[in-house]
Amino acid sequence: MEQSSWFMSLITNPFAKGLALGIVFCIIIYIRGFLRRTELSKEVNRLRSHLHTKLEIDSSENERRKGELDRLKQERDNLRITVQSLNQKPGRKEIRQYFIYQTALDIMFEKAPGFAPAWQITLKEAESLFEKSERGVVPLLKRLMPTTPDKQAEEYEKISRISLEDSTR
Repeated sequence: MEQSSWFMSLITNPFAKGLALGIVFCIIIYIRGFLRRTELSKEVNRLRSHLHTKLEIDSSENERRKGELDRLKQERDNLRITVQSLNQKPGRKEIRQYFIYQTALDIMFEKAPGFAPAWQITLKEAESLFEKSERGVVPLLKRLMPTTPDKQAEEYEKISRISLEDSTR
């Protein structure tokens, strides 16, 4: 009996009641915290996997863009080299020079009033010289056989020199 009276006195003691009540609250709070921690841990793992997936997608997209950028840079360099090689082909410089001369002639026609008649007379003389040099069998054969622009330019220079020599004699 003494034991039960000792236990009863302990239960009826206000300090013991407060202590027991505090321990019960601590256990309840601990269990809620444990459940909340596991829930948050699952959420963190889900967000971590989502972030990992997003970074993989972004990484693959960045790699694709980088590859495309490298391909476009290579294509740009190839086009630049092609343009440079086309500008250096035979005949290109002559065509460019022709356009420069034509522009200069147009400007001279506008600025110098006496230039146009003198130019027209000189142009007709040069045309007649080339027509004389283009008549005959040899120029006909040369026109029928394909040659490079460099050879054509050399032939025209030879023909024009011969025609000029003939006209000065």
